[in-house]
Amino acid sequence: MHTRITELFGIEHPIVQGGMHMVGYAELAAAVSNAGGLGIITGLTLPNAIALADEIARCRTMTDKPFGVNLTFLPIVNEPDYPGYVRAILDGGVKVVETAGNNPQKWLPPLHEAGVKVIHKCTSVRHALKAEAIGCDAVSVDGFECGGHPGEDDVPNMILLPRAADELTIPFVASGGMADARSLVAALAMGAEGINMGTRFVATQEAPVHANVKDAIVAASELDTRLVMRPLRNTERVLVNAGVERLIAKERELGSAITFQDIAPEVAGIYPRIMKDGEMDAGAWSCGMVAGLINDIPTVAALIDRIMGEAEEIIAGRLSRLIAQPARVAA
Repeated sequence: MHTRITELFGIEHPIVQGGMHMVGYAELAAAVSNAGGLGIITGLTLPNAIALADEIARCRTMTDKPFGVNLTFLPIVNEPDYPGYVRAILDGGVKVVETAGNNPQKWLPPLHEAGVKVIHKCTSVRHALKAEAIGCDAVSVDGFECGGHPGEDDVPNMILLPRAADELTIPFVASGGMADARSLVAALAMGAEGINMGTRFVATQEAPVHANVKDAIVAASELDTRLVMRPLRNTERVLVNAGVERLIAKERELGSAITFQDIAPEVAGIYPRIMKDGEMDAGAWSCGMVAGLINDIPTVAALIDRIMGEAEEIIAGRLSRLIAQPARVAA
């Protein structure tokens, strides 16, 4: 299957692994790339630029296929060493960067000068158009269903993707609610050039997270996520658990007066406890509504092969049969 995304990134299948905190390490990125997709190392999961450089080098020992690095630009006072992270990406010969968060414009010149393709995560058409205007090579359009931060517009992908297709000239991938062949075919039908999967890739054998995390995703339905931090306009979709229920109770009690410090016990430093130690009630961790479509924990290769094989069957089989054939006139 060839799309503008497979051509842009030099990959076999139009499937991108999203950057995920404490999930996007070399072993998962390499597995996705080896299976024909685009694996992504999550830059800020690594504590500093030296560690990122080491992770990029480690990934190179596991795959000779293209892979990328996610770099999220956070709106905080004490920001990470972004120049160092960018330097590690360039020195490591990485040719794809997924940016997210704040406007990445100031970092585009050095990336483009090195031949790096930049795909920016957007939750609205207006942000996607801005990404196109500043020179991003592609965008990831994230619908309201997505795990993590869906923005504040609450537009699902059945509307957001066709709107993006109407407005954009650069290629885009669909993110949020993507899990299987039906997701891929639907996204292509709505104008996307591929899909970005996050939660689905967490529930794979190669994902370097505790088994409790994978089991929780498989056990969850589409009704088991919650939106938190809406009063702070930093909305995040997370899987419900006791810690999330405590957080929501605080939001209800404090309303618009709530501060980050009020909910810090449920959000600060939570990911290591959940992803590494399997403490599933510790607090909030990102998970998409797509958990309701996830029923197994396959290898990455088996998952991607299944998606691509079933997508071909849907396109060549069921969809082609729906097209009315001309009636034959009897002789």
